[in-house]
Amino acid sequence: MRTVAVVGASLAGLSAARCLRKQGYDGRLVVIGDETHRPYDRPPLSKEFLAGTLGEADLALETDGEDLRAEWLLGTRATALDGAERAVRLADGREVRADGVVIATGAAARTLPGGEGLAGVHTLRTLDDARALRDELARGGRLVVIGGGFIGAEVASTAYALGLDVTVVEAAPTPLAGPLGETMGAVVAALHADHGVRLLCGTGVKGLSGERRVDAVLLEDGRGVPADIVVVGVGAKPCVEWLAGSGVELDNGVKCAADGRTSLAGVVAVGDCANWYDPRAGAHRRVEHWTGALERPAVAVAALLAGGAGESGVPRPPYFWSDQYGVKIQLAGHAADADSVTVEEGAVDGRDVLAVYRRAGQPVAVLGMNQPRLFTRWRKQLAAAPS
Repeated sequence: MRTVAVVGASLAGLSAARCLRKQGYDGRLVVIGDETHRPYDRPPLSKEFLAGTLGEADLALETDGEDLRAEWLLGTRATALDGAERAVRLADGREVRADGVVIATGAAARTLPGGEGLAGVHTLRTLDDARALRDELARGGRLVVIGGGFIGAEVASTAYALGLDVTVVEAAPTPLAGPLGETMGAVVAALHADHGVRLLCGTGVKGLSGERRVDAVLLEDGRGVPADIVVVGVGAKPCVEWLAGSGVELDNGVKCAADGRTSLAGVVAVGDCANWYDPRAGAHRRVEHWTGALERPAVAVAALLAGGAGESGVPRPPYFWSDQYGVKIQLAGHAADADSVTVEEGAVDGRDVLAVYRRAGQPVAVLGMNQPRLFTRWRKQLAAAPS
């Protein structure tokens, strides 16, 4: 290969570029990103950066003096991939022809219809999003977070610490039931009540009110929740529209083999947009976690450089963490696969539990709340378990 194009300049894209060089690729390397920023870390955006305790320089993912000998095309979006020519077309009219392509375009925050054009309505996915929201939170007032997932909960926690009046609205009867199950989802969501943050569950959002600026969130049950600031945290969708007609198979993102290879030779996908085959589950899974974006590019790059003859192995169980109201929450594995969950250590009321999820008696996931040592031990056991 003489030219490799990495489309996406966040953690997964940077990890892929690093792996290319580490695995001996010394040809032309082009990294394309739709944001103007160099690669930065996203997890602090809803926590330390939003709180003002971490600066932009602290978010940088590149190390001092790091030189990947890459051409960086930042601030321009990929609009199409010509599969036959392996050419990436950009919004500014340029075209990058490559022998190999790494798709790492990530995911974009879902929006709420009707919120366009209203001041005070935010999503949180990018550095620019976080800048705008941080400036608004600094003024104080009433914040309504739509969506009780992890991003929404972290924003609520940060805003609470900044002194805002916070309400979280969740359409599901139990927040976090999807990733954690109903029992432990309710335990983690109780952190809101512990700190006086209002949690409204089991009702959807009908719309927003306000002329130029939002003044309330209107619920489907007829209630209205006054708001000076609204954060919409209702999930993300993979950024794969630009691949239509390319020959790359799409299914909840880019459909990949267990080593990141796509349906198009010479093209692999990594990060939040990649729906990899999971040998443990016998199914495809799209994992939107930091560790996946860091670790999986090594496998995908090996397959790309080997021309599809690389070894995929079995990926480590997915892992993510969240910090809310001073509690460190960690999850490894797939809790949705479980048919039971038991608290092994700690107390639910103390919010310091270690819970193990099992299917047919075998551990498939582990959750820790302020139990880092025990959690680490269980996470290693999960990774070592036979597939």
